[in-house]
Amino acid sequence: MTTELAHQSIHIPKWKKDEIEDIKNLLTTHSSVGIVGVHGIPSSQLQVMRKNLRGLADIKMCRNSLIDRALDESSEDIKKIGKYVEDQTALLFTNENPFKLYKILDKGKTQAPIKAGAVSPKDIVIEKGPTSFPPGPIVGELTGAGIPAGIEGGKVVIRETKTVAKKGDVVDAKLASILARLNIRPVDLGLELRAVYENGMIYESKLLSVDEAQYIANLTTAVQRAFNLSINSAYPAKPTISILLTKAASQSRNLAINAELIIPDIIDVLLSKANAQMISLARVASGKDANAIGDKLKEKLASAPSAEKKPEVAAAPAEAKAEKKKEEPKETEIAAGLGSLFG
Repeated sequence: MTTELAHQSIHIPKWKKDEIEDIKNLLTTHSSVGIVGVHGIPSSQLQVMRKNLRGLADIKMCRNSLIDRALDESSEDIKKIGKYVEDQTALLFTNENPFKLYKILDKGKTQAPIKAGAVSPKDIVIEKGPTSFPPGPIVGELTGAGIPAGIEGGKVVIRETKTVAKKGDVVDAKLASILARLNIRPVDLGLELRAVYENGMIYESKLLSVDEAQYIANLTTAVQRAFNLSINSAYPAKPTISILLTKAASQSRNLAINAELIIPDIIDVLLSKANAQMISLARVASGKDANAIGDKLKEKLASAPSAEKKPEVAAAPAEAKAEKKKEEPKETEIAAGLGSLFG
């Protein structure tokens, strides 16, 4: 068996050996290699694609058997990509990120008419509405292809929206001709990236197809949730430290007020609170006994706003307009009031 294989290898044509060596060399001089499908791409368009990818990637067209042999003679990691070599295949060598490469190839695709006998890549729908055709034999051709058509206002119209082919259906010659005349191009023509090998990893096309808008939205949501978690768990981080400090300062201030701690930052609040309590207590005491409070406190009580305002029967509009917002009592007045109540 070994002798037979050796005999076969001796008789491999030089051009095949050169092709295999060229592929092996490209595999070692590029960080990534992609397996792309080129089925149905005209040679003229393939040349345009080569030109558009110049400086970004090199396309290598050769027989699948030579690709398989070159991969078999390469590292174990690269060999794994050989399972994607099928049908009409080309190799794409690049130093670009696989995700960026997929995006570039996907954007480079063009819409093309479907050929007779081809399998529909998606549902083909013809929308209801007018066409550019003048009345004539086209009406019969449309009807014969299963498309409800008629003449309205001197033009051929499609009478109802119609799905003329489902994904996976084989399109016959009659329908293919009609679709072309209606300028319906259901085929995305371009290099079909099946998989990419990079640094020991193989990325299939389904992994490379990323919805960037959704990806950014997911990142934004993750950042927002992380931010909220940091705030709620009081975990200090650069983006949240200022908010945490502000929150802590507010909470400590409220704690000091509720605990009635005598400190400079809240003394004005405590005095105001004590003054309000004094006025309230004085009002209750005077209600039971007019002589229970002193003259100074009576004056202050008279000038303090009433806790319950009773509506006046004949309040003059001028008096209502003349009412002004009373200024908050100063600290000296509050202290004097406290002295009147307890001294």
